[in-house]
Amino acid sequence: MAQLWGGRFTKETDRLVYEFNASISFDKRFYAQDIRGSIAHVMMLARQGILTGTEKDEIVNGLEGILSDVESGKLEITDQYEDIHSFVEATLIDRIGEPGKKLHTGRSRNDQVALDMKLYARDEVHILNQLVRELLLSILTIMEENVDTYMPGFTHLQKAQPVTLAHHMGAYFEMFRRDHERLVGIYDRMDTCPLGSGALAGTTYPLDRDYTASLLGFEGPTRNSMDGVSDRDYLLELLSALSIMMMHLSRFSEEVIIWNSNEYQFVEIDDAYSTGSSIMPQKKNPDIAELVRGKTGRVYGALNALLVAMKGIPLAYNKDMQEDKEWVFDAIDTAKGCLVLFTGMLRTMNFKKEQMEDSAKHGFTNATDAADYLVNHGVPFRDAHGVVGQLVLLCIEKNAALDDLPLEEYRKISPVFEEDIYDAISMETCVNKRITAGAPGKTAMEAEIAACRKYLDEY
Repeated sequence: MAQLWGGRFTKETDRLVYEFNASISFDKRFYAQDIRGSIAHVMMLARQGILTGTEKDEIVNGLEGILSDVESGKLEITDQYEDIHSFVEATLIDRIGEPGKKLHTGRSRNDQVALDMKLYARDEVHILNQLVRELLLSILTIMEENVDTYMPGFTHLQKAQPVTLAHHMGAYFEMFRRDHERLVGIYDRMDTCPLGSGALAGTTYPLDRDYTASLLGFEGPTRNSMDGVSDRDYLLELLSALSIMMMHLSRFSEEVIIWNSNEYQFVEIDDAYSTGSSIMPQKKNPDIAELVRGKTGRVYGALNALLVAMKGIPLAYNKDMQEDKEWVFDAIDTAKGCLVLFTGMLRTMNFKKEQMEDSAKHGFTNATDAADYLVNHGVPFRDAHGVVGQLVLLCIEKNAALDDLPLEEYRKISPVFEEDIYDAISMETCVNKRITAGAPGKTAMEAEIAACRKYLDEY
């Protein structure tokens, strides 16, 4: 059992206690961040005259060798070590001897693990943002290709008013745009370096924390050493942002599942993103969408677990905080996997445009426009509302759309109707006369699409 401590103790830690306390099984994914932070620390120590130039070179070369060997598979990280910090330091000492023992000068595992977690979170936020961008590009492509694809818009899962597929997709573009902006904000707020905070009260060594922060690409050092080692707000923010993003993916998945059903038939999911049944040969199941919907709860669980773990922890560092890693790792892995798979499913999905438009017509989504027609011909809105309600009942009896009803049937209920009613309630008219900002009309949508394209160009 390789440990970084022991002088105070007179007997070996119980094996079960050691295993319960150890974190190497999951924090080994920090190896690159841990080595990166150690190299910056050593360079700062040498710059401050705490290490000699020769010692710096030996330690840095040793660390770079460990990194190279781990990445090539030549060196394995095993559970012989308590954590990734023990592994790196012990391996360094084995390789270069006495100079390796000076690596930890002016540093604690508390500020070391805080640094590793921040470096890891920053790296992952960058990857997540690239995946969000790919999803936004896929959504925008659908928007650009479907400005004239008419479909029903819904409230209460009931067909309400006609929109376009471009407009519907535009709503999801806004959701994931906000997800991107949240991730950017989190990155900015975590852009402070905790290294140099020590265990909680800094150190007596003349460290240059600004220099260390700059070497690691941070804006500057954390402002309080106790907060530096005990802050996990940025992880809570990240888990919150991922939970909201997964909620958006789940809502989108739910619609894909509904649209893919036999009753709707708005979309056909590509075979590569579908599965079949072991007993029913006709089945083609939207498993990817269902799994994304299901895995959303997993990310929610990570957020709740970390909130509960942090709620009663006094300053400064406490071992409870070790629990943050597995939850954060799992949530990030889950979100990344869902983004990749959902984007692939969306890119290959076939939208059945005729079925969408026919559903909008037979769902009476143009009923409000028929009422507006009467209002524009002098009929009070409340009376117009009643007239069109009677027309809808007639259509239901005849299994017809408002577009299909003969003019004489219209005039039986209200003599105000003329031949131009059909143009007034066509899907094209109903949609394109809605030209206010954010509406589905073609003019408004083309302006919005241009703005979305500009946003992604500047992403």
